[in-house]
Amino acid sequence: MGDKTREGKGPIVEDTKVKVLHDTEASLGPDDKADYPAAGANSIYSAILSRNEAVKDAKRLKTFLELRDKYVKKKVVFEDPLFPADDSSLFYSHKPSMKIEWKRPSEICENPEFIVDGANRTDICQGELGDCWLLAAIACLTLNEKLLYRVIPPDQSFTRDYAGIFHFQFWRYGEWIDVVVDDRVPTCRNQLVFTKSFRKNEFWSALLEKAYAKLHGSYEALKGGNTLEAMEDFTGGVTEFFELSEAPKELYSIMKKALARGSLMGCSIDVSGGEHRPTSQNIKSDHTLRPRGGSSEVETRTEQGLVKGHAYSIIGLEECDVVAKNTKIRLIRLRNPWGLVLWKGPWSANISIADKENLRKQTVEASEFWMSFDEFKRNFTKLEMCNLTPDALQGEERHSWTVSINEGRWVRGSSAGGCRNFPDTFWTNPQYRLQLNEEDDDPEDGQVACTVVVALMQKGRRMQRHQGARFLTIGFSIYEVMCGQNQHLQKDFFLYTASRAKCKMYINLREVTERFRLPPGEYVVIPTTFEAHREGEFILRPIVFVSDRARANKEIEHDGIQGEKRKKPKLLEPEEETEEEKQFRAIYQQISGEDMQICANELKTIMRNVLAKRDEIKTTDGFSLETCRSMIALMDTDGTGKLNLQEFKHLWKKIKEWQLIFKRFDQDKSGSISSFEMRNAVNGAGFHLNKQLYDIIAMRYADEHLNIDFDSYICCFVRLEGMFRAFNAFDKDGDGIIKLNVLEWLQLTMYS
Repeated sequence: MGDKTREGKGPIVEDTKVKVLHDTEASLGPDDKADYPAAGANSIYSAILSRNEAVKDAKRLKTFLELRDKYVKKKVVFEDPLFPADDSSLFYSHKPSMKIEWKRPSEICENPEFIVDGANRTDICQGELGDCWLLAAIACLTLNEKLLYRVIPPDQSFTRDYAGIFHFQFWRYGEWIDVVVDDRVPTCRNQLVFTKSFRKNEFWSALLEKAYAKLHGSYEALKGGNTLEAMEDFTGGVTEFFELSEAPKELYSIMKKALARGSLMGCSIDVSGGEHRPTSQNIKSDHTLRPRGGSSEVETRTEQGLVKGHAYSIIGLEECDVVAKNTKIRLIRLRNPWGLVLWKGPWSANISIADKENLRKQTVEASEFWMSFDEFKRNFTKLEMCNLTPDALQGEERHSWTVSINEGRWVRGSSAGGCRNFPDTFWTNPQYRLQLNEEDDDPEDGQVACTVVVALMQKGRRMQRHQGARFLTIGFSIYEVMCGQNQHLQKDFFLYTASRAKCKMYINLREVTERFRLPPGEYVVIPTTFEAHREGEFILRPIVFVSDRARANKEIEHDGIQGEKRKKPKLLEPEEETEEEKQFRAIYQQISGEDMQICANELKTIMRNVLAKRDEIKTTDGFSLETCRSMIALMDTDGTGKLNLQEFKHLWKKIKEWQLIFKRFDQDKSGSISSFEMRNAVNGAGFHLNKQLYDIIAMRYADEHLNIDFDSYICCFVRLEGMFRAFNAFDKDGDGIIKLNVLEWLQLTMYS
């Protein structure tokens, strides 16, 4: 049972399937290098980086109600400093051809309302932005009122307690966050440019789209995507993807149960699809993958009027009697976010008049239409489904489950090993232990097994689009290991051991999800990119099903999906910027370059230029690169190895504080501090050390004349600050004692 190592035989070669999808309504870059920029935004070791939480929380984050009440009291309307009403919020590459004016709803119409007669799918009409994938997901969301009002808190209006501020909630990589926006929306000739309601005075859909754009950096960042992405952000659910040419025979039954359980569903036709069916490539171990360029800028339709590369919502399913025959016909109801029906095919032939009338009553607006299920499978190429529970849709059983969320990162040259096609580096990928011991209540074919769903999601790629990022092609493999085998598995293990399970194919979706039934035991999950050396960040969610027997004995924790214990959403909205902060932002944008982040070399240049203007401060050769790296490590809250605006702002504040201390204790005004004066400077900064540590500082940072220049002084303070923060992050119970193994100790000290 399990994988066997093959002694005396050649290395195992496994086929790896790969599928490259094109975004709905998007243009993909033809240059494969542009598709894989250096990654930049997640924790390398969350325990280490948690020491820098003080940087994030330096300004108290306010709840929506606190912010709204503050502006109501001041009798002024809110202006969002993090998503301003200017071109930076609209685009990062292509400026709109039309003249855009940002207006509040009261400037567009009389008596604006947030929601009129409930939020429903008739309130969603696509504008000039290619985000039909998002609108298709919103339309599905309106079918589930409980979910809808989790995303769109209803206690908001343009009359009672109005201050020009609104908020929406999204599931983001394992937690719910609250996104606050002002109500200024893009218009042209006094008409909304992007999403709108058919009611001229209703604005919830336009503001929801704005909040989602803020979450990803700009409106342009929403151009092109897959419906699954937004569905998951609205629910925290588990996604499934079906190629309709390879769909299971019981697909209609699966979809029927999915709708009954509140799942969200969408569908589309590949730009190269239609009657033509795409096939997955079977990539052997000596092959490589190159992303194909493609564009759907020019609208392409099938002979039946359906638009290729366009997202449709799935609203309903029905079975009707065929007249004069003892059979039934299966029908599916779809919605076009454009607000009009383009389907020219038949759907109601041989259906009774009563059934036709019943179906027409269910079609509540002009953008919805029925078609036969067989026509649906013939015309559409992919089905996207987001389940609020990972329960299998093939059966009637319901389960409980445990969900764990593991954050990780593929780092070029270290842990970006690629798939099994790259045997020399595959073993370097992140490895996650998985213990399966909860046997299913209903074993299949008498085989004892445990059910587990593995979901691998890549993070932050849409927000990095302005840097040329596209979704990486990702997947995973699962290997059975001996109990207690806790070391990182080495190259030879993978050369001579076959995987126990793996994803069906590598694909360039945000998330890859598969369901497995495996014997009880210990496993290792290996998440990878298809190619080696592709940097990115991810979360891995193993969802382990718990049997009725086990459920009776313990309480099950849920996270992000139906039945969860919900936490109060995290709010990511600080107070408005002061004039000084606006000036600081403008300066930062000038010095940080196109990536809007400051690396160690850039920081070194900045510090050299600053010190050149200050004769009272001396350094040997300016700030060293090592000191600049230490300063970045001190303030780095997201593991990028660079400083964003907020991090740089707090570093600059620290340097200014330490500079004042330096000048105060440089008693002889020499531009340096003696090792004796350094003791007082350390105390003045709030660090309380013992004699041995003062001796170490003198030995480590003083020159042969027992003087410490500004560079060495800052380097010392940075290390002290970082180590104190790290200790406090590990000291969970506050007793002044932490316990680390050797690897944790190395991780702590190496990134400082």
